[in-house]
Amino acid sequence: MKVITVAGPPSSGKTSVLLNAIKHLRANNIKPCVMKFDCILTDDDELYRSVGVECKVGLSGNLCPDHYFVSNIDACVTWAKDHGYNMLISESAGLCNRCSPHIEGVCAVCVIDNLAGINTPKKVGPMLKMADIVIITKGDVVSQAEREIFSFKVLQANPGAQIIGVNGITGQGALEFAHSLEGAAKVDTLTKSTLRVSMPAALCSYCLGDLKIGNNNELSKSQIMVLD
Repeated sequence: MKVITVAGPPSSGKTSVLLNAIKHLRANNIKPCVMKFDCILTDDDELYRSVGVECKVGLSGNLCPDHYFVSNIDACVTWAKDHGYNMLISESAGLCNRCSPHIEGVCAVCVIDNLAGINTPKKVGPMLKMADIVIITKGDVVSQAEREIFSFKVLQANPGAQIIGVNGITGQGALEFAHSLEGAAKVDTLTKSTLRVSMPAALCSYCLGDLKIGNNNELSKSQIMVLD
């Protein structure tokens, strides 16, 4: 079974891009299902089900959504295989631009939009820099020059990525994206697989529910700013 991890900032167009790509995948006898990871609430599963695509939702609540993803993705792969799917697409929002981990040997996609700002690609962490495919959306609302500059900035951040422009409304570019997903490697299990980069490291009293602001002995040195 093919496994795809899709990440990107909120409202970058991930779901719209995937819905358009899934149309082409299903036309080529690919039977995909989607795992949607989010924090508090999502109704994207209704959009997938409205076109006949099975979608399961994982809400992390007060946990980091990507730590929650790592803890559950292997079980999702097993579920998809047991239910006869031959492609599992995991969709999650990179809420801090640092997380949304990609997995070694698994096709990794990042969705980012032209309206994010010209310097955004260098501010985004592993979810863009470690991706195999970078989808750039909302190109229809900027000029050709702006599209080229933004693509160049993405290549600077991730020189090895395949860059595809996709219009989430019209579906332009989704066929090329679907062809790239069809070429993804097959995965039997993610047990003992490794992330492409380590997760953010943080464990302090605030992580454990502390609300009080002030001098806190539980903070690590890396969390303390040095002000001259």
